Amino acid sequence: MAYFYSQIEQQQRILQMIRRVLPDNLAKQTKHCLIKERKLLIYTDSAVWATQLRFYNTTILASVTTQNTAPIESLQIKVISTQTGLASTLTRKALIPSTEKIEALKNNSLSIEDNQLRLALLKLSTTLERLSNNN
Repeated sequence: MAYFYSQIEQQQRILQMIRRVLPDNLAKQTKHCLIKERKLLIYTDSAVWATQLRFYNTTILASVTTQNTAPIESLQIKVISTQTGLASTLTRKALIPSTEKIEALKNNSLSIEDNQLRLALLKLSTTLERLSNNN
């Protein structure tokens, strides 16, 4: 049990080091961190914040490397859900246009001169028609 407590303390120290070198708004979005196989993993709850954190890659690595005994070779930023701690697994349902719109797409595509575009739109209208019949 003492080993796990020491690991948690180490992660908390590293997290505080990281937060010190980041702007306040970004530091608040840095939720967790750990070192695994010479890689520093930082967790945040949004892809937007993850993108912002990537701009500070060099700064973060420099601050942690000077204070840490284990060598760190890379940084990886991961997005976690605040509700479960796992990536979001929500399923999204496609919005299928009305039958009239699908028919208009098909009819309008027949008048297009570009053969590749005409075939793509015809294929799209056929797929949408099939999907609308399944609902």
